[in-house]
Amino acid sequence: MARIGFVGLGNMGGPMARNLAKAGHAVAVFDIVPDLVARCVEVGATAAVSAAETARGAEVVITMLPAGQHVRDAWLGAGGMAGVSAETAILVDCSTIDVATAREVAAGCGRPFLDAPVSGGVMGAENATLTFMVGGPDSAFHCVEGILKQMGRAAIHCGEAGAGQAAKACNNMVLAATMAATCEAFVLAEKLGLSHQALFEVMSKSSGQSWSLTTYCPVPGPVPGSPANRDYAPGFAASLMLKDLGLAAEAAAQTGAATPMGRQALDLYRRFVEQGGGGTDFSGLIRMLRGTG
Repeated sequence: MARIGFVGLGNMGGPMARNLAKAGHAVAVFDIVPDLVARCVEVGATAAVSAAETARGAEVVITMLPAGQHVRDAWLGAGGMAGVSAETAILVDCSTIDVATAREVAAGCGRPFLDAPVSGGVMGAENATLTFMVGGPDSAFHCVEGILKQMGRAAIHCGEAGAGQAAKACNNMVLAATMAATCEAFVLAEKLGLSHQALFEVMSKSSGQSWSLTTYCPVPGPVPGSPANRDYAPGFAASLMLKDLGLAAEAAAQTGAATPMGRQALDLYRRFVEQGGGGTDFSGLIRMLRGTG
């Protein structure tokens, strides 16, 4: 078992840290919200007094934070975790941030650093079924691959520093666009008098099949575990999808990549969030498309 420091215990980081503690690791945790720390302590983690304290003596240090600036400050700021961590420690950031910041932090840490954003949402974090997309040194990846797989079902080494964030931006651009198209299909089916279940049965067994349909179906009924059955409680909040689409659009602009579908998805989710949908699951976009919210 490993000595692990974990910082950032929100909707994603909290379940991830708890799964590591349940697996028997010695996990020191920190978050600015004491109640989130307490939930991890209940399953065997140890509360640290600061982010830096989690890194002292840890073999692996993990962060799950909201944005690039938080990641930069946590690792490289005054008293940051990189400087107080052991020279042999492996540093892992599971946040979703821009590629440039991921590469900047990797270069500045002076330790093996992996950018390892995840896919799978809150349910994936709770059930340890996340997919990790990892950038950074191959040797460091192999050292922590087993730990990542105790929080998820797959860990894929995508390349050098920033490659994990690049993969996440591409993946979620596809996810957003397919969810939007799936929502549109169900709205059209409603207008045509076709039942949700009938459309689901056809699409799930034919060329319209996708993760957005069979795992996160945007209407209640066909997939009992989807957020649609919980009044679109996230899940993966629409505000986070908007953030990820913004990162993809930024990357496309910097590289000159043509992403017209990604841009359209960005516009749709921006409208949805501006209309108050940011705190609901991203599949709740169907409400805006119906004109009901």
